[in-house]
Amino acid sequence: MPKLINPGRPGFILSYLYLFLTILFTVMANEFYELNANTPQGQPVSMSRYEGKVVLVVNTATKCGLTPQFGGLEHLHQQYKDKGLVVLGFPCNQFAGQEPETNENMQQVCQLNFGVTFPLFEKIDVNGPNTHPVFKLLKSTLGGLFGSRIKWNFTKFLIDANGRPVKRFSPVTKPEAIEPYIKKLL
Repeated sequence: MPKLINPGRPGFILSYLYLFLTILFTVMANEFYELNANTPQGQPVSMSRYEGKVVLVVNTATKCGLTPQFGGLEHLHQQYKDKGLVVLGFPCNQFAGQEPETNENMQQVCQLNFGVTFPLFEKIDVNGPNTHPVFKLLKSTLGGLFGSRIKWNFTKFLIDANGRPVKRFSPVTKPEAIEPYIKKLL
């Protein structure tokens, strides 16, 4: 009878590590798809709506020096939406009050001034005791240079088509620099 697991074999630890990571990634994927966020009008949207898609999550602000990134994000959305990419914008007013608009006005400003057609959600907190569950998950999975705290507007998180967070990008990373990572996941 063949031995399936032999602790004396060199591959034993690697086999268990692989099994552990497989289970961990499956749990994380399920966790993302179990989360919800509200539209600017207050309607809940399940992240399971994006199952099977590559997702780029961004905390946004309409009065930030990095606001021109809306154009690059919209370009990525338009170029790859038919191939399985979705960009999700989560406005946040925690950084120097750079998202002072109401939810409805913010959505109009993004559409009129920047041509945004990708989904936007209501304003949320990305740090502190009221951190939105999407950002709790992303920060706990992909800590940044100085820990898990979001440092500024336009921090970006890339999630693969299985719901696994795979890469975090700093606020100054331009959307076009993320394109090669997106292509690998599509």
